[in-house]
Amino acid sequence: MARKKAAVDFESSLAELQQLVERLEGGDLSLEDSLTCFEQGIRLTRDCQAALGQAEQKVQILLARDGTLEHVPFDADSQA
Repeated sequence: MARKKAAVDFESSLAELQQLVERLEGGDLSLEDSLTCFEQGIRLTRDCQAALGQAEQKVQILLARDGTLEHVPFDADSQA
């Protein structure tokens, strides 16, 4: 269930980030609103980068096993 939640969080963060970019590119926001959107975008970008980093670590672990399947618990907090 945690894997599904992480994927949903990544997808929703990415969608929200795309909406922020569209709002900023529209040019209709005040300076204050633009800065607020930019700050939120930075947070979302960092969240997405962290999720992608964890996914990359999982892929590297799988590749390092030379294709052999072995059940090993993955603790994202200890990997970061």
